Amino acid sequence: MALTRFERFLASMLRGAVGMLFAVFQLLAPRRGADRSVRRLPPITNPLLRVPAMRLARMIRRREVTSVEVVQTYIDRIQEINPLINAMVKDRFSLALQEAAQVDKLIEEETGGEDVLEDRLPLLGVPFTVKEAFSLQGMPNSTGLVSRRGVISATDAPPVALLKRAGAIPLGVTNCSELCMWLESHNRLYGITNNPYDLERIPGGSSGGEGSILGGGGSVIGVGSDVGGSIRIPAFFNGIFGHKPTSGVVSNGGQFPPPSGQQPGFLCTGPMCRYAQDLLPMLRVMGGANADRLSLSSEVDLKRLRFFSVPHDGGSPLVSPVDQQLVQAQRRVVERLEADLGVKVQQLKIPQLKYSFQIWSAMMGAPGKDGKQPTSFAELMSDHGKKVWPLWEMAKWTVGLSKHTVAAIGLVLVEMFQRAQPTQFILQQKESLQKDLEELLGTDGVLLYPSHPHLAPKHHHPLFTPFNFSYTGIFNILGLPVTQCPLGLSAEGLPLGLQLVVGKQQDRLSLATAVFLEKTFGGWRDPGSIATATTQLDTSRGMSTTT
Repeated sequence: MALTRFERFLASMLRGAVGMLFAVFQLLAPRRGADRSVRRLPPITNPLLRVPAMRLARMIRRREVTSVEVVQTYIDRIQEINPLINAMVKDRFSLALQEAAQVDKLIEEETGGEDVLEDRLPLLGVPFTVKEAFSLQGMPNSTGLVSRRGVISATDAPPVALLKRAGAIPLGVTNCSELCMWLESHNRLYGITNNPYDLERIPGGSSGGEGSILGGGGSVIGVGSDVGGSIRIPAFFNGIFGHKPTSGVVSNGGQFPPPSGQQPGFLCTGPMCRYAQDLLPMLRVMGGANADRLSLSSEVDLKRLRFFSVPHDGGSPLVSPVDQQLVQAQRRVVERLEADLGVKVQQLKIPQLKYSFQIWSAMMGAPGKDGKQPTSFAELMSDHGKKVWPLWEMAKWTVGLSKHTVAAIGLVLVEMFQRAQPTQFILQQKESLQKDLEELLGTDGVLLYPSHPHLAPKHHHPLFTPFNFSYTGIFNILGLPVTQCPLGLSAEGLPLGLQLVVGKQQDRLSLATAVFLEKTFGGWRDPGSIATATTQLDTSRGMSTTT
């Protein structure tokens, strides 16, 4: 469906206005140094940091390495990189080392053999990290809200508890955007988190702290949540794997803020990993008994699947065009699927995707089955305290006195003008898109779709492209499982990637495809090694390292 003349006019007007605002922003924004040596991380030197979680667990069970050694190695890496990326906001290193010592003692005393331990405690001794929006006993649970500075979790969120029950050891909690509703992990309590591939760029949000610590090699597996792309966008920007499961499989309990209205059906908790092979076992653990609905033990023959590729959303005037490097990366995936698997990837256009933002916005604001409206963002920001007045907060922000970020204040302002009921046209688009995609994917279909129109943007730049998350958000509304996969690096040394979308309860299809793509395109890359190689290359050529 081509853009109408009015839509083209609207798009040009919006981009013109954004261009003017962006020019002012660039003029006023503080300048940063362009030396790559201070913009990226030191390379990984300890080989334990390059071992997938499930293989680490096997090595620990077989006494090839102790849990204490593994945990200490990750602590050392976090202490090396966190001053640069500001991803972990509170650690529990002393407790983690004590728990690792207990694991080593348990293995020493185990008489039932390795198989017994693997069955009962599949992640025994493996460290992991948790988004601060989740409850982790003894750790803060503020979700970046200054008024919740003193909130300490007394219990574990259900998926965190299940990982601990499987033997995994939490290292600490990681940063997120204020109240988990923005794609930059920035708040007035913990500050701003940086992308490990370029410290001047964002790691995404709201699970950006998880994405950054994983991408930087400070963690191997982690816990994120996703109501509009909050697992997948950070996974994309930080070059790792992330999975938004089928809705309702993994518990969303123990998070702040809790979802309301129809949002419980859109919010998903899921795994974030550096290695694709860890996604499925993590999902099996985090899903508990519900994971049985996904038939995760069933073999997947990729050659018998049907693959589809959609290169863009059809040209929404609210959303940026897809970067050509991402378009080319998706084409390379199509070529490799066809060459290596012997399948035929069907190219499609899905016109309803052009309305992804309008659909997401309408459904997120819709009342629940009880008829109650969802809790407003302004109410969440006040957190049962003094009412937040956005214009007053914006005035305070300009002089550095607000306790909220400009993104959060802006969201309240936008919310004030979005209380109107969604149009019948948008509801029809949602229903037809739901029907078309479910029929298309069935039980053996995999859809390739861009993760985001841009590569990881520079800090604060998403303020000028606030609707670009629509590429991920639409699948929360449709309830479809999606796996985010890295596909190598761009010319700037930033991660490329795409989404793999499958039918409900067919998560194993996208997870299996992710393993194939990891083998084909190399998966996660150490950002420190990339920086070192790039710096050496540029120095040898006498070139500037500015991007």
